[in-house]
Amino acid sequence: MAGMRCLLGFLLLMLPVSRAAIEKCGCDVSHPETLASRECSLCRESEKQDPNTEIFFLKDVNPIKSHRTLALPRKHGEGLHQLSQLTAKERAALWTAAIAKSKELWGDEWGVAYNGDKVRTQCHVHIHIGKLLKGIETGNPITVYSVAQIPVPKGDGLWIHPHGKGMHVHQHEQTCETVLLR
Repeated sequence: MAGMRCLLGFLLLMLPVSRAAIEKCGCDVSHPETLASRECSLCRESEKQDPNTEIFFLKDVNPIKSHRTLALPRKHGEGLHQLSQLTAKERAALWTAAIAKSKELWGDEWGVAYNGDKVRTQCHVHIHIGKLLKGIETGNPITVYSVAQIPVPKGDGLWIHPHGKGMHVHQHEQTCETVLLR
């Protein structure tokens, strides 16, 4: 019986990760009815913001991710709104805001993550903010000392956390948000 509960718990945790990624975004802010679908819900939230807002934050509504916050630009992109569609200045502002919010919420244990295109379930660009899981450091991260040095992902994701006086950036992954406390 205990084994079945463990298996069921594991399967429930995997649901958000195993959900199919979106292949095409049908969002069109000039036609609000297109924002009704689940994959367009962050675009819908963006449209609720003051037009002068550049970046805003939302608590993740997924009950399995109760410790997560999202950082989003108000600006919409084309198709599957990608981080690479933002200007360097807009990306720097988004990373700066996301990291500042993460530090505010989690102190020195902060982490931020951007999922790759193959696993994203939302059209609108968003960065996951949360507490970095302990012992999660993997691979060969690069060290950066400013948000301007964070590489622009091209279809893949990345995750960032503090490291000494800089930050470690882990690149070329798809599912990146799993390094953060749910």
